[in-house]
Amino acid sequence: MQSRDLAALAALLADETRASFCLALLDGRAWTAGELARHARVAPSTASEHLGRLVAGGLLAEEREGRHRYVRLAGENVARLVEELAAHAAPAPDAPPSSLRAASTRSAMARGRTCYDHLAGRLGITITQAMTARGLLHQDTGFALSAHGVAWFRALGLTLEPKGRRPLARSCLDWTERKPHLAGLAGAELCRHALDAGWCVRIGSERAVKVTEDGERALAELLGIEPGTLR
Repeated sequence: MQSRDLAALAALLADETRASFCLALLDGRAWTAGELARHARVAPSTASEHLGRLVAGGLLAEEREGRHRYVRLAGENVARLVEELAAHAAPAPDAPPSSLRAASTRSAMARGRTCYDHLAGRLGITITQAMTARGLLHQDTGFALSAHGVAWFRALGLTLEPKGRRPLARSCLDWTERKPHLAGLAGAELCRHALDAGWCVRIGSERAVKVTEDGERALAELLGIEPGTLR
């Protein structure tokens, strides 16, 4: 990579509106330009201009369905870049929020959220630690599922078929907890299953998720996680 390429990439994320778009898209879903404009509180024309730059720069991918235009992060590598930058840029945990709404959002995001396509926050950390304690996941030389861990996923009906060069398991630094949580194919499949099975539900328009009563029971049975630690 040339220095000019690195500078161009940094410039794409150096604008607060474009950074806001990328952080919102870390929920793994496709958003319309109008939704992102409302999220960032900018005019639709302004959002369109910024989205055009992000698409041209390879950070976002564009999809069209009828008259609607959707954008999403261009892939896991882009999500990982944004996640890691967010972890480095996150304010100190004791920094006061700017408003009551900001405090409520921060609290919900810290309890549990999606981080592109896997679970993060205290929820993600708790699951990762419980999997490690039960010998499903090894963390001694990087993240790796044990044979027992692969069988555990299989018992849930989740077959971890390799997809391209994506690792089966990898660590992702949590920007609120400052600890690693499970990402990679295993993390994505577990997150998808948790949402599909009703263990977790999305709350609000941010990436926050909360554990349901069914989820508390399932995680207690499968991983020995006490329900109170997930609230």
